[in-house]
Amino acid sequence: MTRIISATVERWPVAGAFIISRGAKTSVDVVTCLVRDGDLTGRGEGTAIYYEGETAESCAAAINAYDGPLERHALLETMPRGAARNALDCALWDLEAKKAAIPVWQLAGLAPPAPLPTAFTISLNDPARMEIDARAAADRGFALLKCKLTGEGDLARIAAVRAGAPNARLIVDANESWHDLDIVAQARALSELGVEMVEQPILHGREDRLAGIRAPLPLCADESCHTRADLDRLGHFDAVNIKLDKAGGLTEALALAQEARSRGFRIMVGCMLGTSLGIAPAALVAQGADWIDLDGALLLASDRDDGLALRDGLLQPGALWGTGQ
Repeated sequence: MTRIISATVERWPVAGAFIISRGAKTSVDVVTCLVRDGDLTGRGEGTAIYYEGETAESCAAAINAYDGPLERHALLETMPRGAARNALDCALWDLEAKKAAIPVWQLAGLAPPAPLPTAFTISLNDPARMEIDARAAADRGFALLKCKLTGEGDLARIAAVRAGAPNARLIVDANESWHDLDIVAQARALSELGVEMVEQPILHGREDRLAGIRAPLPLCADESCHTRADLDRLGHFDAVNIKLDKAGGLTEALALAQEARSRGFRIMVGCMLGTSLGIAPAALVAQGADWIDLDGALLLASDRDDGLALRDGLLQPGALWGTGQ
């Protein structure tokens, strides 16, 4: 019989600082969930969606208090979306794969996972610092860089990043900071610097701000898109960013990717800060995505044992989670 063993909070230091328009982080707290059936244990990890009021402690408490059915599809009805459901859902996937002695990708009916060309995030900073960081990332083999923006001085920042990494593909994340700007003009200027996509330019809940806008770059919904239920109001976007913590687990994330593609959205798969235990299931959703941003563990000072390896800018499939062994 499957049962929840524990949900605990772990703190992982960030390598340096992770800076976006909302502030800086020097560490991340994750919730780690363990479920068990007999001698087999499944693990899952979630990172609280802080801008929605979640904390690692509240997520752990929600898991430890959960008394509903421990079945992945039942969780979609009995537990709210968010990082708590993500950690529990992924733990159940891991356990089910171990019980069947097959990898999760096979359990989910997917193809074997291939190495992924993940983006590396260039944190918000002054242009000179971002140029240095971009050059260092390119030297490590990253061919796609994701630049955090703030709505002020963004063109100078991207010009500096382009100088530091002249051959890299660039995407940018406005983190809702362009809401009162001329989005078309901003996107046009960035396009001339080789940027190929803009993530979440407007405030979540104010998607109507994009009505009638014909931007020269694809606009991708992040804070505006959590689950399949959001797709009906995202018609002004070209793409959606799928994150397991937002979706509330691998089960919903896979379903969201399928439905979003069927509606003509391009797909980005992203992550919160977290260890490879949280990144590994997202890597399954990311197979075949248009943009992949799964550097959450690469931004930490250290990772779990057997964490996902990086070679030549490619995130390698690993044995940390969901192998069925």
